[in-house]
Amino acid sequence: MDQLLKLVVFVPEEHVPALRHALAEAGAGTVGRYDHVFFVSSGRGYFRPMEGTHPFIGEVGTISEVPECRVETVCPASRLTPVLRAMRDVHPYEEIAFDLYPLVNPQL
Repeated sequence: MDQLLKLVVFVPEEHVPALRHALAEAGAGTVGRYDHVFFVSSGRGYFRPMEGTHPFIGEVGTISEVPECRVETVCPASRLTPVLRAMRDVHPYEEIAFDLYPLVNPQL
């Protein structure tokens, strides 16, 4: 059985549908006989672009506050490379905030 990973990525609200679609098409978001399985929660992201960056939102040297969503799904380890590539292709930020967690969920 393929190792499952939990992928958590933060993205501006308006980009959530495209991100979910791209991740699912690349192989993330399948649980049993369900696909396109995601959990999305809203929050606020804060960041300050430094010299040499090209921010999608905000200005270099200024702290920005952006409505963002935390998008969570599962990803088989064997699909990680295409899933991360799909994430990079549709995400608007040049530096993407994301986490990967190994899962130890037993089969029920």
